[in-house]
Amino acid sequence: MNIEKRFLTSLNRCYSTNHIVVDGQTRILVATEGEGQCLAWAGPDYQSSHTVWEGPGGTMSIVPIAGSNGEFLAVQKFFKMFQWEEAKVVHVRPLSTGGYEVTDVLHLPYIHRFDLLPVNGRYYFISCTLATTKDAKEDWSNPGKIWVGEYRGPGPLEVTVLKDGLAKNHGFSRLTRNGSLSSLVTCEQGAFEVTPPQEPEGPWAVRQFMDWPISDISAVDIDGDGELEYATIEPFHGSYFRIYKKINGAYVKVYEHPEVSEFYHVVVGTTLAGKPVFIGGCRRGKQQLFYVHAVSTTPLLLQAEIIDEGVGPSNIHVMHEANRDIIVSANREIAEAALYIVT
Repeated sequence: MNIEKRFLTSLNRCYSTNHIVVDGQTRILVATEGEGQCLAWAGPDYQSSHTVWEGPGGTMSIVPIAGSNGEFLAVQKFFKMFQWEEAKVVHVRPLSTGGYEVTDVLHLPYIHRFDLLPVNGRYYFISCTLATTKDAKEDWSNPGKIWVGEYRGPGPLEVTVLKDGLAKNHGFSRLTRNGSLSSLVTCEQGAFEVTPPQEPEGPWAVRQFMDWPISDISAVDIDGDGELEYATIEPFHGSYFRIYKKINGAYVKVYEHPEVSEFYHVVVGTTLAGKPVFIGGCRRGKQQLFYVHAVSTTPLLLQAEIIDEGVGPSNIHVMHEANRDIIVSANREIAEAALYIVT
């Protein structure tokens, strides 16, 4: 596997990334969690950028709207470590004349991560608030919640509480299993799988499957046996990157990254060059971006490979293109957005 790095831009507090497709052309999106910009680079060469918005910033999540011509939802105004009362979700639409139309659709204090899950022609919105209120950085006395609703277009979005009492409600990822979509949510209480309604007006389902403090989570079948493995960061903004396999009905730790350092922040289950991997990253210590793969399946032996070091990634996004994969990395600790091209 060959990995080539390409610098995109310098961006203070570089944090969120994803991609959209406008008129058949891919555009990479990168935004800051500080006050400032969201930028876009158009494919196929991703050489030059243009501005999506100049501010306000505070962007924790960017989620494309499936079936649209490049429209997406994003968090704005999630600022600093406890001043998040103004956090909101905006709808963004690329304009045929150039530029983007940005419209507020939901004010939800402390919204951190969210997703839009398409099910049988409907779009279900699920979001997580890190807390309900905070008086100081380390005040966790008012736990976060899972909020849900049906997304019906760019107008105001209505949500209700699905589950509350989730302390340090930080982790979130999309799970695809047998063609069905669900969400993985993690917090101090553990890990939950949240499944949207499968028919109009149907119920949401919440299933807890881990019961210890977890900051972030993702899943992939890393050994090809047909069952998902789960990679976690433990505990909140934690010091451990671990992988679990279900054995005899219980989740057993089968891997732990050798560096123990606070502030692991990236965990993504995906494929690189056609092989299943977990991509991880840490914002302290050696500040590595790495991937873990199976070098043996019987017995299971997992190994980490360094992609980059001294970069401190906050989040990554993986795109699969013809003859290559692209890791878009928000290397927050060095204020850098970069591509890692995998062939």
